[in-house]
Amino acid sequence: MAAFQYRALDGSGREQRGVIEAESPRAARAALRERGLAPLEADPVGSGTTTSSRGARLPAAELTLLSRQWATLLASGLTAEHALAALIEQAEQESARRILAGVRSEIVAGHSLSAALERFPKAFPPLYRASVAAGERSGELPRVMMQLADHLEQSEALRRKTLQALIYPVLVAIVALAIVIALMVWVVPQVVGVFEQGRQSLPPLTRIMIALSAFIQHHGALLAAAVGGFGLAFAAALRKPAFRLRVDRLLLRLPLIGRHLRTLDAARFASTLSILVGSGVPLLAALEAGGRVVQRIPLRQAVASAAGRVREGVGLSRALAATRAFPPLLLHMIANGEATGQIAPLLDKAARLQQQELESRTATLTSLIEPALLLLMGAVVLLIVLAVMQPIIEINTLMR
Repeated sequence: MAAFQYRALDGSGREQRGVIEAESPRAARAALRERGLAPLEADPVGSGTTTSSRGARLPAAELTLLSRQWATLLASGLTAEHALAALIEQAEQESARRILAGVRSEIVAGHSLSAALERFPKAFPPLYRASVAAGERSGELPRVMMQLADHLEQSEALRRKTLQALIYPVLVAIVALAIVIALMVWVVPQVVGVFEQGRQSLPPLTRIMIALSAFIQHHGALLAAAVGGFGLAFAAALRKPAFRLRVDRLLLRLPLIGRHLRTLDAARFASTLSILVGSGVPLLAALEAGGRVVQRIPLRQAVASAAGRVREGVGLSRALAATRAFPPLLLHMIANGEATGQIAPLLDKAARLQQQELESRTATLTSLIEPALLLLMGAVVLLIVLAVMQPIIEINTLMR
């Protein structure tokens, strides 16, 4: 059976799109009519119709769930083709159905699963494709798919925990900024304007607040536009490797943020190496794929440098230690793995330890950021209150 991408009208006249399995276009149209749909198009999912799908991405959560289901189906004895057919029926998003149908069409045409995944590089990252290729060569594709699902779940859980930890500080910062702007734009001018009419000499803090309030009122929109323009320009500059390299080097030198980013990349790198080496991928190829998942350019260059040393016959732990770019814990675990011949399990353990360290450090940082933001907000509000109260206190003193 082949996959067909269809457009059809339901009973209420609304257009429906999706993918359906059938023997021929005529059978696909008949199946649509049996569902109560009026078919408009039923085109085979092939090279012409999947051009847009090849550039589509799968969300991390959806790819994780898909991989877990895929591994379970393969472990139950289904072939890759039949497993994909079941996944196409199970998928809820049309983009996922199109991608899976395109992969299945490539397999039906005689390509291997890894070759089919290569046609969709945006949906399946390099680690995913390399692991599947290794699983096919070793005959352990279900086990490799299960490892991939575990890896994706751990990565998604870490990303979700980090975002959840940052939500409250970000909300506090936004609310604090909104309160300060409201005080400066509406409250301060109305209260302080009374004292300006009295021709009395205002305290320095009050004059500063009046000047800041006037600046925000007259140039606030321009300032917001300038900040937005700077953000867009900075984002565009980050696409240039030379500028991104300088920014990454600066970030890695920062006391707390640098260590956090270094540990995050070390966890990604160790987890990737663990999966690939455990699947039978040669070490040099695993290092190349591991370098791709590293986000910071200096660390990526360190992986490339270590790969060059490994190619010359140097051990992996010594090659990575020479770069002085990765945490000592990771290096010791790799050295122990090389000595015992258990490098893949120890790499996995090192990745888990790095992830636990990241979670602990993230919780510590957020617990420090929250009171710091509250103290900063309180200090700013206190200055505004003092700027308003100082003229009142001076008037009361003069009246006595």
